[in-house]
Amino acid sequence: MIVRLVGGPLAGRVLETTDTPWFGDWFMVGDTAGLYVPFHRDPMTGVVLAEIRGTIPRSW
Repeated sequence: MIVRLVGGPLAGRVLETTDTPWFGDWFMVGDTAGLYVPFHRDPMTGVVLAEIRGTIPRSW
């Protein structure tokens, strides 16, 4: 499965995953974590679009 990330700090990145369902995940970019969740799956290609649902700045 191919996942294209839309919006946020990872916009334009493409992930390749296994053929199992992907429900979204948190990804770190620098000091910011972003939650990406799938919102569309192209029935012809199987490509999944995932949008950012929120970001959390990290301060240590």
